[in-house]
This record gives sequence, C-alpha cells and structure tokens, in this order.
Amino acid sequence: MESPLPDLVAKIDSYREEVIAFETQLTKIPALGPENGGDGERDKAEYVTTWVNQYLRPDDLQEYRAPDERVSYGYRPNLVATFCGNTPTSFKKNTKGKSGRTVWIMTHLDVVPPGDLSKWTGDPWTVRVVDGKLIGRGVEDNQQGLTSSVFAVKAYRDLDLIPQHNVGLVFVSDEETGSKHGIQYLLKQHRQLFGRDDLIIIPDAGDTKGTMIEVAEKSILWLKFHTKGKQTHGSAPEHGHNAHKAASHLAVRLDALYKKFGKRDPMFSPPISTFEPTKREANVPNVNTIPGEDVMYFDCRILPNYKIAEVMKTIKALVKEVEKKFKVRIKISFAQHDQAAPPTSPEAPVVQAIIRAMKELRGRRPKPMGIGGGTVAAYFRRAGIPAAVWGTMAETAHSPDEYCLIKNILDDAKIFAHIFSQKL
Repeated sequence: MESPLPDLVAKIDSYREEVIAFETQLTKIPALGPENGGDGERDKAEYVTTWVNQYLRPDDLQEYRAPDERVSYGYRPNLVATFCGNTPTSFKKNTKGKSGRTVWIMTHLDVVPPGDLSKWTGDPWTVRVVDGKLIGRGVEDNQQGLTSSVFAVKAYRDLDLIPQHNVGLVFVSDEETGSKHGIQYLLKQHRQLFGRDDLIIIPDAGDTKGTMIEVAEKSILWLKFHTKGKQTHGSAPEHGHNAHKAASHLAVRLDALYKKFGKRDPMFSPPISTFEPTKREANVPNVNTIPGEDVMYFDCRILPNYKIAEVMKTIKALVKEVEKKFKVRIKISFAQHDQAAPPTSPEAPVVQAIIRAMKELRGRRPKPMGIGGGTVAAYFRRAGIPAAVWGTMAETAHSPDEYCLIKNILDDAKIFAHIFSQKL
C-alpha cells in the first residue's frame, strides 16, 4: 500500500496562510487566568470549539468544566476532541468499556501576561508577520503546539484519510498557574479518558531543531530560611547575634549537599542535582546595624534517584549546626516542593514514535533527556501513563516580542501526521 505521507506533507505545507490566520485569531483573545488578572479561557475555548467543529469534524467533542468561582462565568473550560482511527474497537471508552490505542496531543489555552509593554515593539495581542516569524503573546507558548496539532488532523480530514489509531486533541486551561483547573482536573474527575497504553505528546517545550524529547524531570525543592538572631549596633557585634552572618554561613555549609547527593545521570543537563542560594530579602536599611533577622531562599533541583525527605534530613542537620554555632534560630519553610514523577522510559512507544517520525522526515534522531524544570507531563506519569514533551521551539516563551517560526508550526504538524500513520 502506498504511503499517505507525501500527500500529508504537501497538504500541510499548503496551510501556511490558514496557520497565520488561526494564530492571529487565537492571539486576539487574551486567555489569562485570575492569578494573572484575567477572566479565564472561555472565549478562547469557544473560538477553538467553533473552528474544530467546522474544519476537523471530530467524531466527538466534549467540554469538561472545572469549577472556579474566581472567574465571572464560574468555570474553566477543558476541551477534548476525538477522531476514530483504523482500530477494531470503538473510541468511546465510557460506552464500550475499551478502545484501541489513542495518540493524544495535549496543549493549553491560557497564556501569561505581556509584562512591560515598553519592551514590546508592537501590540502583544496583535500578530505581526516578520521574516517568517509570528510575533505576539502566546504564539509559541502554547499556540504553536495547538496549531500544529489541529492542522495535522485537518490534513487527514481534507485528504479523507483515516489515522492508524484513534487521535485525541486536548486543550486545557490553567497550565500557566498550576493546572488545578486543567489537566489535574481531567485526570482526577475524568480519568477514563486516558488509557495506560495511550501515547501522550505535549508540544510545550523543546529545542530549536526538535532533537530533544523530555522524558524525565528533577524534583523541585524551593526553601525559605528565616534566621532570627539579635539586632545590635555595628560597633558592638558582641551584644547581638548576627542573623545575616549565620545565614551566609549556612549558605556555604549547604554546598555540602553537592557531595552528599552527588550521583550523576547523563540523561539530564546538568547531569547532577543542584543546590543554589537565590533570592535574599532586605534585612536592615543601614550599614551600621547588625541584623537580627535574615531571609534567604534556595532553589534545589534533585535527581529522581533521591527523595526530598532524604535531602531535608541532611539540611536540617546542617541548620542545627549553624544555630548552635551562631546562637540563632532558623525556621525552614517550603516555597515549593514537588517530588519527581517516575520518568518515561526512552523505549516507551510515545518516545519511539517521535524518533521514527523525526528520522524519516528530518533525518535526525532526537535524544530522550531529563530537565530541571517541571512540566504537566508529570501528572500523566504519576497516573501511570508515559508522556513525552516535544516540539521544535524558538524558545521565546514568556519574553517580550515572543515569536514562533511558521516553519516550525508546519514541520511539527508533519511529525504529528507521521505519528498518526504509524502502526504502533
């Protein structure tokens, strides 16, 4: 049987102007969560729903509303569009009790605020086309992946082709501010949507050539150290207990964590756990006062080999040493802590599907890697569903004059179309 890929690739290349128009309309709708001063994603979800129904003709399209009283309409929308593939069983798990394997592409509707408008060279909510780039807030994060996913499906529909497996497109809310009303809600309240054999692709991070597949994350541990000593005059340090000095000493002592938790994992870059002092709050306003209080923060990114509890045990022991030496009290609190989810195996079908598509269409073999940050893939992994984060990115997310390359949108759509055609 002749491969449909040449026709799919040619069809996707023909969508350039439609891609620009779609991204332009998405960008006109500022989908900001209430934490970012917005009223949520409803308007954007309504536009996507209308467009998907008109151009993709899904076999099923459902909206799952996560209650949220902070927005005027009382909910955050999550859309799930499904397309039946060349499989022997029905897509609808909740009516048939089983289905064929589904390839899911999950993107998010919300964006971050534009920030300082003086740093933009134009209106953030109006797309500008410059030298093959689309410039505007959200065009890359995450509208690039969203656009690639819908145009990959559109190519199948326009050519009257059926994918090898069921295809699902998920458009979630709240990714930028915690995902409680987005993918976490879906996995908690509508877990039946996703099967353990399904493939989950999240096109929300990557590198400029598409050669990195994110399959693992480090644990995140952000700590606040509040040191209390005794304030005194700078000329009489013996009458006080210098909280700043004690905290500085602690920062140096905590460098011992690098040796204590020194395993290396070449999947990650850097291949080690990191423990770094970052933010420091102001203590006293003048030079000639010894501070009685000091607040500093640490950002720790820990390889999955270690449990956060292990690290905290060592940190507490070091804190006690400093407290005794400097006669201060140090309170530790969590600014954020999140134990790493189990990694996705480099041999998982979702990873291998991306690799096959990249090798055939671009002549490159992407590398499964771990990252120091956190992604929504962790929620799938904790639920026992392997997920891969992949995309070809200009890496301008959250920046002024955020942009994406039109070529990346089209080329990533081809990768998705290839995956839809694979016999997994």
